[in-house]
Amino acid sequence: MAKTRLTPDSQTSASVRVTAQAAVEPASGKPPRRSTYVEAVAVYEQGLEALQRHDFRRAEELLESVLVRYPEEKELHERVRLYLNICRRQAAPREPSPASVDERLYASTLAINGGRYDEAISHLRLVRDEDPDNDYALYMLAVAHAQRGEHAEALAHLERSIRLNPENRALARRDPDLEMLRSDEAFRATLEIAAFRGAERRRHIRPKSGR
Repeated sequence: MAKTRLTPDSQTSASVRVTAQAAVEPASGKPPRRSTYVEAVAVYEQGLEALQRHDFRRAEELLESVLVRYPEEKELHERVRLYLNICRRQAAPREPSPASVDERLYASTLAINGGRYDEAISHLRLVRDEDPDNDYALYMLAVAHAQRGEHAEALAHLERSIRLNPENRALARRDPDLEMLRSDEAFRATLEIAAFRGAERRRHIRPKSGR
């Protein structure tokens, strides 16, 4: 006989029904629930149904009413707050994705400061693709990869960043975000090679003097 396959929505619906039923039925050996409890569960169930329909505003309104109208039903409040948090996250307006180079650099700085290195790298790669010679984006990529323990990637971006802007060499020497690289011999070699190549790139060939 073919097995019935549950979709995520049907699994959620089944979970809601079990949760709601358990909320109404008292545990064995306990006194019957208060009538207000049954009323509170009815509103709670309406809130879960609205949540299933992705009507997050309506679900939030119904679930909040359980807390306000039935303050004595403490046993139900924990579940109500759990679903309220889901509603509020879904209903909150989403921040627009950074579009310009400056916006992406700013977003990547916030992400690195918050320890969200994957997010920072995603923003910075877009900047690098759009502006390959952006030394600041390359330097920040070096920092993000270093923080993830990816030394080879960090050093490659750092070398190019210094070649484009020699001032990044002095910054890298004292930057605490690159501390984990300082014991790596390749880090010191990178600083020297990048500085030499940068100087070669900026060297002007003097025209020969006429005789």
